[in-house]
Amino acid sequence: MKDLFGKALLDYQNDNYTEDLVTSTSISDEDVLPLPYLFRSFKTMPKLEKKALQLAKGEVLDVGCGAGSHSLHLQKKGFKVKAIDISKGAIAVSQKRGVIHAEQKELLNENQTFDTILLLMNGTGIFESMLQVSKYLTHLKTLLNKNGQILIDSSDIKYMYQDDDGGYWVDSNAGYYGELEYFLSYKGEKETPMKWLYLDFNTLNMACKTVHLKCDLVLEGDHFDYLARLY
Repeated sequence: MKDLFGKALLDYQNDNYTEDLVTSTSISDEDVLPLPYLFRSFKTMPKLEKKALQLAKGEVLDVGCGAGSHSLHLQKKGFKVKAIDISKGAIAVSQKRGVIHAEQKELLNENQTFDTILLLMNGTGIFESMLQVSKYLTHLKTLLNKNGQILIDSSDIKYMYQDDDGGYWVDSNAGYYGELEYFLSYKGEKETPMKWLYLDFNTLNMACKTVHLKCDLVLEGDHFDYLARLY
């Protein structure tokens, strides 16, 4: 990967903000992802993120930390936080902003244990496909201390397949409807396409049961999104 996401974050951090990220998926048109949004304060975060941060306890792992906004908020509250991201640029920005422990690392390579694991901004995305959900959940389970919790959010994107008559045009032979390809571009350059997974709550709940994790629905958002607590 070219790490265009990290490049964009570094540009913003270094006062070189001239353009936003442009995203799209295999079922949606291009949309703008404003860089200032990735540097948001707690006050401007969506209610699902606020709730997750309020529920955090003990030692925290922030998976896919991006610019480090969640980690910084928890640090200020006195939490010990480890922030990880596969983006080298994101980790550099997190460190520049003051995240004490930020490391470029894939989740499956993490081996410390924590009391709270955060996977926010569609945390199920990193699972990539239905075939990998159990593998990731099993690994996450090994990272939990006794009485530990995983706080993860996602969306049920079935609404994107709805037609004008209220019916759905999901192809039952095409696999799970939340499996998408995700495209990102920045300053005219295109990133390598990524696999990305949106999981509805019932499917996440069933997947958790197969690896002996309990899954509670904590809060629903305003647009088919939700926050779940796994333990």
